[in-house]
Amino acid sequence: MRPHHPTPRVVREADLAGVSTGQLLDVLKALTVILTLPRSATAHVDTLVVLTGQGEQWRLTHAIRDWEADPGLRHLLVANGNPAEATYVEITLDHLRGLGLRRVDGVQIQAEPAPNTGLQAAWIADQARERTSTGLALAASPYHLPRAYLTVLKALSTSGIRLPLVPVPVAVPPDTPVPETGATAYDLVPGEVSRILTYMDRGWVATLEELRQYLRWLWSEHPPSSGFPQP
Repeated sequence: MRPHHPTPRVVREADLAGVSTGQLLDVLKALTVILTLPRSATAHVDTLVVLTGQGEQWRLTHAIRDWEADPGLRHLLVANGNPAEATYVEITLDHLRGLGLRRVDGVQIQAEPAPNTGLQAAWIADQARERTSTGLALAASPYHLPRAYLTVLKALSTSGIRLPLVPVPVAVPPDTPVPETGATAYDLVPGEVSRILTYMDRGWVATLEELRQYLRWLWSEHPPSSGFPQP
């Protein structure tokens, strides 16, 4: 089940006045441990995932560059976006080709609209199981990446899937206006914090404890000295 009235994307710092110090620290801990996972670990996964939305074509162009440069990747999963967004563009192979896609074998596009990250994550989990992925590299804009990571992790866990999930921050300056809202990453982070806390309470994203348990498994089963290699 998903919210009918999602938390606004842009909120003021004052709107977080009711959030406790402990809650903010939980989010800070989650952001720190997610964003410091080694980028080198992507050399040992076979599936690249990109979450579209907010008119951010740079998410796609970044993922396509990685896909074209790494023949070791077997699957490129492109999650659909929200047609209600003013900047929504239908994702097709022709559209991806216009952004530089040349290697189409292994590319999968979510056919149905995905008005929220939870629906994108559920589709990703289904694809990971169907294609027996050995690991996922998750590409998203930095301000959105922690919530996207927690949402995909929750979907994988709910589906009984445990595999390496590696964050891939899209290379974009934080003061770049997002096409859908005109807001920058600096403007959007408070809204992401609010959503993470709200969605944790509702069971839609992994909690800090669930994240800790998962990362304990990830670091123990896939030693950092070799960048989370596959068994």
